[in-house]
Parts: sequence; C-alpha cells; structure tokens
Amino acid sequence: MDAIRLHTYGPAANLRLETLPDPVPGPGEARVAVRAAGLHFIETLLRQGQGVGPHPAPELPVVLGSEVAGVVEAVGEGVPAGLVGRRVVTAEVSSGGYASHAVAPAAALTELPDQVGFGAAVAMITTGATTYGLLELAPIGPEDVVLVLAAAGGVGTLLVQYARRAGATVAGAAGGPAKAARVAELGADLAVDYLEAGWDKSVREVSGAVTVVFDGVGGELGRAAHGLLGRGGRHVVYGSASGEWFRPDAAEAEARDIAVLDGIGHLLGRDGGPDGGMAELRARALEAAAEGVLTPAVQEFPLAEAAAAHAALESRDTMGKVVLTV
Repeated sequence: MDAIRLHTYGPAANLRLETLPDPVPGPGEARVAVRAAGLHFIETLLRQGQGVGPHPAPELPVVLGSEVAGVVEAVGEGVPAGLVGRRVVTAEVSSGGYASHAVAPAAALTELPDQVGFGAAVAMITTGATTYGLLELAPIGPEDVVLVLAAAGGVGTLLVQYARRAGATVAGAAGGPAKAARVAELGADLAVDYLEAGWDKSVREVSGAVTVVFDGVGGELGRAAHGLLGRGGRHVVYGSASGEWFRPDAAEAEARDIAVLDGIGHLLGRDGGPDGGMAELRARALEAAAEGVLTPAVQEFPLAEAAAAHAALESRDTMGKVVLTV
C-alpha cells in the first residue's frame, strides 16, 4: 500500500510517501480501502514530537492519522463477511490513516448514507461531532448574538451554518480577506478579518453585545472576543490555534456573570460528557450532512502531498477541513 510515514520528528517535509505491506485485520477488525483521510492541526504538533493533551508524541516510525472513509475490503475473525463492500467512515484507525489502506475495529465503523461523499464523511465524523458537542454545551436560538472565531475553519464553518439556521445573529471572524469573504458566503450577518486592527470594534458596532463566543483560537483574539460578551454571556473554549489557550480572569468573568465553558472537557467527558456519547454526536453529524442541514467545507490534497497539506495547515493557509484523497 501507499502510506505517508514519519521517521524523524521535525518539519512537514519529513513526511515521506512509501510503499508498505497492506495491513492485515486481526480478530474483530476490518481493512478499509481508503478514499479520504482527515488531518487535524494537532497532528502537525505530534509530527514535531510534541505531546498534545491525552495524545503523547508518537513512537517512530509512524503513519499518522485516525480518520478515514472508504470501502471495506477484508475482515478479520469474528466480523461478518457481509461488511465487505460497504462504504464506511471511522475515527478510530489503529494502523494510521495517511495511507491507501487502514485497519480499524469493525465496531468503530459507521456505514455511510449514499448522499454523503467520502470527504464530507471524514469532515463530519470528528469535526461535525465536535460542532454538535459544543452546541450541546451552549445551545443557541433566535435571541442570540453569536461570534465564531476561526469561522472559516472546519468547525467554524459548521457553527456559522448552524447558528444561521437557528435564527441567531451571526458574526464570523477569520484571518485574512479571502477567509472573511468565505464566511460571508456562508451567510454570516457580519464577516470580519481579525488580522485587521479594530475588528472587535466592528463587531460591537454592528452586532451589539455578544451572547455566545465559540473560541477555537485563544490568545489575544480570545481575550478580545471575551470583551464583546454582554452580561450573562457564554464563552465556549475549544481550541488554541494561536498557540495559547484563553484563560479568563475569574473575578472579572464572575462580575459580568459570564460562563466560560470547556468545550474539549465536555467532549472528553470531564463533566459527564455529551448526551449519548461521541457515537451519538457522530450519528447526528452524519445525518445532518445526509439531509443537507450542514455542508462541511473540505479542502483536498492528494495523499502524496501530505507534507504540503501539513505545511498549509500550519501556516493557516487552509479553509475548512483538510482531507487527503486516495
């Protein structure tokens, strides 16, 4: 099989296309002929030898990636033969996802609706599930004024779409004019470039007091967004694309009656976790894609260009979910 393997921690160029033996499914496993594989920003950090939260630096050599969509072509002992030929998606690959073939527990495979393509499936299995988990933590409705940071990203584009369908007033902030234009195309009432000075002032002037912030950026941008929240607002923190997690002044947040909500903690179950667990969130996300309720933004790179995909992700030169195609 073709696979992207990392032998030495370091820059994106260290990701190399190699030919490896096809993985063999063991008991309870299935082998998938991969059509699309998902990338996450944390994988650019793992590639450099950095541990991220519950994810330690990988042992080398390694094929990174945990999300794939494709067609089952072989099964191990104890797995029904009828699974062969099915279109599936999973976020629990055990052999590495940046490859033309991957092995995963059969119980972790979700069959795809005919309406959902492989790239969209990879986008929704984790990014879509994350979106629904954040919305479970901070439900929104027509009375809300929602600010989405990194609104041109994988989760951000879905949050903007959902908030619009919910009838909320939506402000989307993204880095650069092209990304801001994309946010406007998604239907945001206001799309701003947060690389420009005074972007937060523009949000305040047009949208008034914000009731909900979805923050996957953190740092100074997270602090600026926090300042836009009105009394009783909710600040959902789920990422640190700036390199720094947003950590509020507890006394100031309490004085303004602002709830700072740990989106990642919710998804990991630190507060009891999502209703129905991640499996339920993934099912809801795939159903939303099948019914056209949410349309994931996908930016595709061929498998052989995984290094370029990593470099683009690191430089913030991507929009939507980054996917390797096979």
